[in-house]
Amino acid sequence: MRLSSTRVIRKILIVDDEPLIALALAEDLEDQGYSTCLASDAADAIAILESNGDISIVFTDIDMPGSMDGLALASAVRNRWPPVEILITTGQTKPELNDMPDRSLFISKPYTVPQIVGAIKSFPGWA
Repeated sequence: MRLSSTRVIRKILIVDDEPLIALALAEDLEDQGYSTCLASDAADAIAILESNGDISIVFTDIDMPGSMDGLALASAVRNRWPPVEILITTGQTKPELNDMPDRSLFISKPYTVPQIVGAIKSFPGWA
């Protein structure tokens, strides 16, 4: 008798106002076995989070248009969806540790897919 194993595919919400960067990252992460969805700003991201209970990680750029930047979005995610893990990125100055919500990680741009996958795998239960 052979037992089948069910692999949990976790969904990553990529929030970036540069569509080509977001699409390339989504393709790279999907090649690594993750499921992804995209948002172009914080308002889109919150709408997706409100309608999809299966988001496990939010990967957000800090510098975005709209009423909220990526740090404000990260704080909103931590307050409203505490189990969701958070990755924050920017090509600008690294934010201070106290500017980022608890349990969030920072990856500087330009980043590599192995860096992102390593950060994802560092979250508890993601190895």
